[in-house]
Amino acid sequence: MLLAIDIGATKTLLAVFSADGEIVSRYKFATDKTYSGFLKDLNKAITEQLHNFKLSACCCALPGKIDRKNGVGISFGNLSWRNVPIKKDLERLLGFTQVWLEHDSSLAGLSEAELTHGRYRKIIYLTISTGIGDGIIIDDKIDTDLADSEAGQMVLEHDGKLQKWETFASGSALVKRYGKMASEIDDPKIWQTFANNLAPGIDQLVAAFQPDIIIIGGGVGAHFAKFGHFLKDRLDKFENRLVEMPPIIQAQRPEEAVVYGCYEYYKQQG
Repeated sequence: MLLAIDIGATKTLLAVFSADGEIVSRYKFATDKTYSGFLKDLNKAITEQLHNFKLSACCCALPGKIDRKNGVGISFGNLSWRNVPIKKDLERLLGFTQVWLEHDSSLAGLSEAELTHGRYRKIIYLTISTGIGDGIIIDDKIDTDLADSEAGQMVLEHDGKLQKWETFASGSALVKRYGKMASEIDDPKIWQTFANNLAPGIDQLVAAFQPDIIIIGGGVGAHFAKFGHFLKDRLDKFENRLVEMPPIIQAQRPEEAVVYGCYEYYKQQG
């Protein structure tokens, strides 16, 4: 059985997959702000919640930059962890060495690409949650040259000054501006403003990578029905576009795409 671990800034999701890709167990816990605290909570979950499962492999999704060769998490986005030997620690806690580390948005994109059944060759997946992450999938595989791309770190002009995209177009930006989580917002005017803030970054990604489709997931992406039409309207108003805007759709599994991507990645390892 495969253990999928999705480490998020606020919560960590564990999912146990059967050989045929069914989730047979799920467990969530709050992500500790310290790496040592996280390992303690993870060990508790493994010993108390997952002890009945015969695990033989693990794919761990990280929200940041990875040294895959040495199994080190270099940085973790909105978590302060730096240069942690997470592969070695997971091997110790799990008792086996078949452990892979990969970027969370890339894994999410991999699972959503599989659900398109090969209709698109080049896919950009955007995770919009606490921050903004991206995954670039080409021919149903993670593009290894861009596996550590961080679209949310793009610098764009906003409110008359240069700012990182995710500082004004993410879930944390919504909380900072309105004091509400995405799930608590129903005001169309707020969602229209959010879509207007999201549009410039998407326009830049399309110009640079010319994807066949953009898929939006994550905690905020789960509310795509509230802002998707505003986003399309805003993008349609951009002038002098030389690259055609591709379809933009909601992820089919916006909040579990990462763990399903772990399973797809596991299958590709042969």
